[in-house]
Amino acid sequence: MMLSILLMFQFLFAPAPKADAIPKSIYDFKVESLTGGTIDFSAFKGKKILIVNTASQCGNTHQYADLQKIYDKYQGKLVIVGFPANDFGKQEPGSNQEIAEFCTQKYNVTFPMAAKISVVGDDMAPIYQWLTQKKFNGLQDSQVQWNFQKYLIDENGKLVAVFEAGMSPLRSMVTDAIEKK
Repeated sequence: MMLSILLMFQFLFAPAPKADAIPKSIYDFKVESLTGGTIDFSAFKGKKILIVNTASQCGNTHQYADLQKIYDKYQGKLVIVGFPANDFGKQEPGSNQEIAEFCTQKYNVTFPMAAKISVVGDDMAPIYQWLTQKKFNGLQDSQVQWNFQKYLIDENGKLVAVFEAGMSPLRSMVTDAIEKK
């Protein structure tokens, strides 16, 4: 009984996660790169950014090829950043090095890839907290449903669209949003 009261007291009075720990702008994020180093989102000012959670053993993994096609097509106007995550079906079990080798050898990926993170749950990476919570992104609340869900940010750093995991990045809905001024 005393333990349950103590646990309830700790829960009720535990400090809430600080919203100020989440950057206000997408351009304030710096994340670890898949191959070491840092991806600094401030370098992407003036370009659209497509953020995608990825997995190497998923039915959607073939989207790496489509992502590379649109990255090549919109070079200079669009940056794609992949975030490997093992949150759905344990479909990204590899290390950062293994994921990098897979992406390069199988799909010739040249767009930036971040180090493996979590995109759901208690250990959700701060950038995904920003992407999925309206209080940070200003557009909408969302939940990452599966591997290869896409978040499009405009040239001014505003979240403008969320595309479901199964939607090819080559679909007109996605490319029209990329091309929109």
